[in-house]
Amino acid sequence: MTERPSNVSSPADPPFSPGLAGIPVARSKISYLDGQKGLLEYRGLRIDVLAQRSTFVETAYLLIFGELPGEAALNRFTADLIAHRQIKFRITDLMKCLPEGGHPMDALQAAVAALGMFYPAKHVKGRDVQYSSVVRLLAKLPTIVAAYARMRRGDNPIPPQDDLDHAANFLYMLTGKPPDPLTARVLDVCLILHAEHTMNASTFSGLVTASTLADAYTVVSSAIGTLMGPLHGGANEEVLLMLREIGSPEKARAYLDRQLAAGEKIMGLGHREYKVKDPRAVILQSLAKELFARFGKSPLYEVAEAIEREAVTRLAAKGVYPNVDFYSGIVYQKMGLEPDFFTPVFAMARVAGWLAHWVEQIQDNHIFRPTEIYEGVHGRDYLPLGQRGA
Repeated sequence: MTERPSNVSSPADPPFSPGLAGIPVARSKISYLDGQKGLLEYRGLRIDVLAQRSTFVETAYLLIFGELPGEAALNRFTADLIAHRQIKFRITDLMKCLPEGGHPMDALQAAVAALGMFYPAKHVKGRDVQYSSVVRLLAKLPTIVAAYARMRRGDNPIPPQDDLDHAANFLYMLTGKPPDPLTARVLDVCLILHAEHTMNASTFSGLVTASTLADAYTVVSSAIGTLMGPLHGGANEEVLLMLREIGSPEKARAYLDRQLAAGEKIMGLGHREYKVKDPRAVILQSLAKELFARFGKSPLYEVAEAIEREAVTRLAAKGVYPNVDFYSGIVYQKMGLEPDFFTPVFAMARVAGWLAHWVEQIQDNHIFRPTEIYEGVHGRDYLPLGQRGA
């Protein structure tokens, strides 16, 4: 029996890049970022322009279909989304059977996977199938998230309100009250900021699933599962826990010292792509200030500012700055969202990007089948059970 050292490749092995870092796995026209300049574009439009002038529904249309909609197209798309906000009572019943202490992302993944059983969409290359899948998933995710938020507290779900826009309707379904216009607009901008971000982990897992020609519900369910992790969508929840642990701005320096000395990650700081401050973090910080001017400042924001000041003095040379998760949790909390619902709201936004990549993938589909570098042994003898030892 021979064994090859784990750090030695055979002559036939391709170069190894852990996690596929830096390895292109697709060609895309959907989004672009420049990490050195802090630039993020959706279909060529800068994220700050979209945040200021667009809506989430317009932005979702742009991402999925390639252009901003004209008036007639936007009216039709909006009407279709409103018409499909309701969810089947059996989906509600399914969520009622889930543990009250379960994470909302688990509930969301289960409900989205079940949607595909109610709306069979196996002929994924058909334009009508693609459009109906896009509309249903964009429309129903907010209803599912809001319904689970209420049911786990023992309250009945609130039906959607047809005369409210996408973000305002979600807030209404959470509380049963017409939302404050500023809060609704801030949430809409947050959805725009989180809608797409090139080849991230959840988009990649969705594409792998899509490449098998699985339906859109399965694709999105797969992506939701990937988004759950604290190194991806769950980071904004972790940031809030970190800020609470620090407690006050005066303790920021000591906390940073401890984390750096121990080689531990500081949640919300640093990004694989951005070597300057994440442009989405810049916008979220301004949104936080708008909310504070209306509803009062959050003490956690002052802690976050202190951490950012300390981090910039020590880590800027390494290209470590706040990313999108650093301020998003503070914004969501000020809007009244519970921390474990931050990531489901992220998913409500990112479904637009996942669907855009799904549509793009199946236009010229090739199943994902990467290779691996084998580092195990060869030529082992099969030992009878009595000779195998403990």
